[in-house]
Amino acid sequence: MRLKNKRALITGGGSGLGRAMAERFAAEGAAVAIADINPADAQAVVRQLTAKGHKAMSTIGDVSKTADAQRMVQEAVAFLGGLEILVNNAGIETVGSVTSAAEEHWDRQISVNLRGTFVMSRFGVPEIIKAGGGSVINLGSIGGLVAVKEYSAYGASKAAIVQLTRSMAADYAAHNIRVNSICPGPIDTPMIQRAAETLNPKDPEAIKKLYGSYTMLNRLGRPEEIANCALFLASDESSYVTAHALVADGGYTEQ
Repeated sequence: MRLKNKRALITGGGSGLGRAMAERFAAEGAAVAIADINPADAQAVVRQLTAKGHKAMSTIGDVSKTADAQRMVQEAVAFLGGLEILVNNAGIETVGSVTSAAEEHWDRQISVNLRGTFVMSRFGVPEIIKAGGGSVINLGSIGGLVAVKEYSAYGASKAAIVQLTRSMAADYAAHNIRVNSICPGPIDTPMIQRAAETLNPKDPEAIKKLYGSYTMLNRLGRPEEIANCALFLASDESSYVTAHALVADGGYTEQ
């Protein structure tokens, strides 16, 4: 097992990419803490994992709030007995240019995606140091690498996460902590489903097919494909990889 005896905290672990990562990590031997703002989603994942004999728990809160972030890390560490892996996956997606987006939507986007990564790391990294080192994985996006119309706040938050990842890698390399980001392309998750339903309520599958057509592989990615990327970065197999932005986008950004 590639994560045997490892302990992981995954934010946004109740659905989508976070859930896929939790399932993959647990299958590879990790004990997993699911942090999510939605209790029902987080608890459903925990029930699924514990039914298979895995060690798992949920902790509920808003990653953008300092008190919640501190408490979620504390609860996870108390249950797991320590921490080697932190995945900053929780995020939201808002639409709009700098002239059309509501200011409160901009603020919330930056708060959850960027500030959430900052405050969870602020409390999670010291625990990884105590454990003797490990891996931090931050979720970026191809939206932070290339221009996407009407995604100003989302793109800005994800671009900042890629640079924050590089800075963190430099700051904590001496503590045996590797920090990397994953930049997914269009993935078949609840987030993209909601976007598709908003754009075309009568035929959301047509929108999803359109998104997939933007890639060289002519399809949406699957959550488990991103979970495999996270598994590599969390495991000792990536022991010489840090400060890297791993792009998993079906060739979207190379066309």
